[in-house]
Amino acid sequence: MLDVSHRTEAEIWEGLAEIRKSPPDNGVLDAIVIRPGSEERLSLQQCRLSPEGGTEGDAWARGCWLKLPNGLPHPDVQICIMNSRMINLLAGERQRWELAGDNLFVDLDLSRENLQPGQSLQIGECVIEITEQSHNGCAKFSRRFGPSALQVVNSPTGKQLRLRGIYAKVLKAREVRVGNRIKKL
Repeated sequence: MLDVSHRTEAEIWEGLAEIRKSPPDNGVLDAIVIRPGSEERLSLQQCRLSPEGGTEGDAWARGCWLKLPNGLPHPDVQICIMNSRMINLLAGERQRWELAGDNLFVDLDLSRENLQPGQSLQIGECVIEITEQSHNGCAKFSRRFGPSALQVVNSPTGKQLRLRGIYAKVLKAREVRVGNRIKKL
């Protein structure tokens, strides 16, 4: 991991003005990351999203923290999505974005006002659906981006804006590519 300084709480709160400028519709897929194994990250230019594999190549399909009664990974946490303006604020350098552990980094307003559970999004020809599962900052997030980042993303404002991100499940399997447009259906 790179030796970097973390943003202060004041710097993060000040940066929210830029994050609030994210488009409510017609966003852009800025980055794709898979987690092949524990603490492994691989940035991709394109990837297939599917109900069976989630972000194909990601560890989700081999098991995750949320499981169905039969032991299979829960589809409500197939795809982890984070606002690219937020991760840019926290990570600084683009090569550090993947440390967040999210699959898709998007320039799109992820706030509760803009995206409700059940909302479908089209990324290229792929269709995903926002789920109700909360995405919260954790100890790993704090180590990677600092305790101030954790405090802000888990604050009431952070939860309302979904600064830590959202989860989605795949409805229509297709390839997605960095640069694809994202639209609400």
